[in-house]
Amino acid sequence: MKKLTTVLIAAGLIASASACSAQQQLTTAETCDRVGVAAAGIPSNQSKTATTRVANAIRPLEPVASTEMKPVVTAILEFMDEQSKENPDEAKLAELGQAYQEAGTKYGELCRG
Repeated sequence: MKKLTTVLIAAGLIASASACSAQQQLTTAETCDRVGVAAAGIPSNQSKTATTRVANAIRPLEPVASTEMKPVVTAILEFMDEQSKENPDEAKLAELGQAYQEAGTKYGELCRG
């Protein structure tokens, strides 16, 4: 009887721990709101420190972003990560800049209607 009780308690603890650590996917509206709050910190001067700060504010959203917004969030992060490097690859930055612009357009469509 003790073994059964121990097994049941252990199973319950494992189940509750996995439920707590499971990340819930956000809706498109929730993702839009959170990206909007983080993006509000983008300065006009585009300093490396500010870019890094905004990217770090957006980074936790990538795994939980809605299916529609995940490519937008990924494109924003990739561009900001490259831009904030000490010596960014200009060709890669141009390519990522195009994806960043497209992400901005998609963000506008999804989030501003």
